[in-house]
Amino acid sequence: MKFSQKIEQCNLSPIRKFHPYAVEAEAKGRKIYHLNIGQPDIETPREFFDAIQNFQSSVLAYAPSPGIPEYLESVRQYYHGLGIELESGDILATNGGSEALQIVLQCILDEGDEVLIPEPFYPNYNTFTRLAGGVVHPIPTSAEEGFFYGDRARIEAEITPKTRAILITNPGNPTGTILSPEATRMIADVARDHNLFIIADEVYREFVYSDQRIVSLAEFPDVVENVVIIDSISKRFSACGARIGALISRNKELIGQALKVCQGRLCSSTLDQLGAAALYEAGPAYFAAQKEEYHRRRDTVMRKLREIPGVVCKCPEGAFYLMVKLPVDDADAFQKWLLTDFEDHGDTVMFAPGEQFYGTPGKGRSEIRIAYVLKQEDLERAMDLLALGIQAYHARKQ
Repeated sequence: MKFSQKIEQCNLSPIRKFHPYAVEAEAKGRKIYHLNIGQPDIETPREFFDAIQNFQSSVLAYAPSPGIPEYLESVRQYYHGLGIELESGDILATNGGSEALQIVLQCILDEGDEVLIPEPFYPNYNTFTRLAGGVVHPIPTSAEEGFFYGDRARIEAEITPKTRAILITNPGNPTGTILSPEATRMIADVARDHNLFIIADEVYREFVYSDQRIVSLAEFPDVVENVVIIDSISKRFSACGARIGALISRNKELIGQALKVCQGRLCSSTLDQLGAAALYEAGPAYFAAQKEEYHRRRDTVMRKLREIPGVVCKCPEGAFYLMVKLPVDDADAFQKWLLTDFEDHGDTVMFAPGEQFYGTPGKGRSEIRIAYVLKQEDLERAMDLLALGIQAYHARKQ
């Protein structure tokens, strides 16, 4: 049977592709410490479950394709609190931030069109771009420079006649980098001056570990036609399984085109939207506690990494990921070996190998992404296992 070239050009997620090896390792009785997937262990606010349990209708009906009014209003009020004024018609409920991005790319890309993305980037960006007929055009960065890309000349050098959009994540996944207000304004200027969409994945907005404020691209009134915001409850409220996000833009024509896709997939989950609306009732104390906990975890990871010879890593400023250059030739092979051949007192560790976080062939082979989403004692043990694994991996060749 023949498959499309679009799907053939996609890869399995480096975050999930080692699952079969993990199953085999667990069948042998090994405990795996998961640093590979951004699944928070922070408790989901009780408001989500209460809203669903209090659902009284005798029929679980389709929700409106744009989203239920309660959810759209909760999102609108959240942005009002950030000083960003939206109309309910500027927001479309989606099945997670992932679907929001898929819909945008389907609306703006023709075959061969390019999306500029600073690398390393979330690998599903490549999958979604490919399936929409487009191509990721990477903006190169390096671990040695701390994955810096906030330079106008560097970005404009990559723009071609096929460029349709710039896609950024702020704070960054997988790097944890954040853009300064000045750099954010500069990227908005580039998008405006070159008539490009700027797609801003801002789902980690609450996770910043310095005094620097994250400036949303939605704050700039002169680029409202260019800006698309990808949002989600998954990380903000530790509610990944609910799969509720939002596509946000004040470009009325784009929203109108996107609504065609929303109507084609009928609706996002009625119950999960009700739960998501209730989540926005969580107060500042919830976010403060989350931030404090992840700050501790980040510091633990960095302290442990500094003890491993040959590691290159800049301390991340936001989100709950970091990209690490290891003293190994092939992080993919190293990860497989950790699951098939390595254990310490019955324990081993998983991470996400870095090569597929890049668009430039051959880059990232020695890098990994760590998601520091484990509780403190587990994170300590996981980092010890990484250090022991590197030692044992090199010793086997001697």
